[in-house]
Amino acid sequence: MMKVKGEKIILGIDPGTNIMGYGVLRVVDNKAQMVTMGVIDLRKFGDAYLKLGHIYERVTGIIDSFLPDELAIEAPFFGKNVQSMLKLGRAQGVAIAAAIRHSVPIHEYAPMKIKMALTGNGSASKEQVAGMLQRLLKIQDDEMGKFMDATDALAAAYCHYLQMGRPETGATHYKGWKDFVNKNQEKVWNNKQK
Repeated sequence: MMKVKGEKIILGIDPGTNIMGYGVLRVVDNKAQMVTMGVIDLRKFGDAYLKLGHIYERVTGIIDSFLPDELAIEAPFFGKNVQSMLKLGRAQGVAIAAAIRHSVPIHEYAPMKIKMALTGNGSASKEQVAGMLQRLLKIQDDEMGKFMDATDALAAAYCHYLQMGRPETGATHYKGWKDFVNKNQEKVWNNKQK
């Protein structure tokens, strides 16, 4: 894939041990558009280590094909089943290792943060997230796919896009408390005013 000047490619990954989602966003002139999304189907592999090897190969192939500038990956959800979390963490680690191997910077986002960024509701359903992505990125119905893992991955990429700061939102971004205070003198209580 050829990249144009000023373009940024973000790869999003939703780790999974049976189905792993991926989504690729292209950002040009602070506008995001979907390049592709899909899944890595791991259900045919009986052995957990073969799954991990396949994850590494497929993520490497995706990186080689789309040349992402950054990776946005969903953090494992802390559930009650420790074994499931361990397996999910391994899958995430292998995807991260593929990105590290290609010198792609990694950004990890909690599921709640991704949902909040897209819908304004940290407990939004997968369907709500997918619907919001479809509207924001103008994705056709036939491009949506049958697995929510793909839209979850694209949501991770879109969350990262939002975190990069988009001037057209009208939101003010601050580098820290000192920057906030400097830009909002009228809101800061001053001891000298007593």
